[in-house]
Amino acid sequence: MKAMILAAGRGERMRPLTDTCPKPLLAAGGKPLIVWHIERLAAAGVTGLVINHAHLGQMIEDALGDGARFGLPIAYSPEGTALETAGGIARALPLLGDAPFVVVNGDVFCDADFAALARVAEGLAADGPLAHLLLVPSPAHNPGGDFGLLPDGHVTDDGRGERLTFSGIGAYHPALFAGVAPDQPAKLAPLLCAAMAAGKVTGARHDGRWVDVGTPQRLAELDASLRAD
Repeated sequence: MKAMILAAGRGERMRPLTDTCPKPLLAAGGKPLIVWHIERLAAAGVTGLVINHAHLGQMIEDALGDGARFGLPIAYSPEGTALETAGGIARALPLLGDAPFVVVNGDVFCDADFAALARVAEGLAADGPLAHLLLVPSPAHNPGGDFGLLPDGHVTDDGRGERLTFSGIGAYHPALFAGVAPDQPAKLAPLLCAAMAAGKVTGARHDGRWVDVGTPQRLAELDASLRAD
């Protein structure tokens, strides 16, 4: 199974750190955020990785290369202007292929079981579930959460279920992006909400370590936590 890491964001809230370094290359615990993901994806048996980039994207390519040192082939999907999440994924579909794939936000830290997520992804289908989301207990900066998780594993946006926050980690079938132009910015949430209304989104709660590394303070806290392990 292939995976994609989203690494095209500008990281405005992380400035001035991101003025000279793309956000996924910021280090915590002695290694760049994106490397934590790559190592876990490789260990989970992912066979190919796609990384999109825009802001200072060449730095990402220079730092990671073709993935040989990780044992995981890396292909890149450059964007002249960031295309948002759905737009970036749609542009990268030729590199991802026709099978379901895993997507990870490059600016989160998470100890998710990617092998388990990949196994769930194999059950996604154009005429069945289109997406499977990893949800986490809502942090202080997003107390209202994003979606509801029902006891049967379906995810909703209609007020039902346990209110949780989307981790930025999920698995998708390419059919979810069928109507998205590959060169136009497009957000992921509207696609997910439409699929939820059709009962085509499932999810699971993750109670392990997860950090949305959105500010310099959160980066410093994560770095201290990882170095203390």
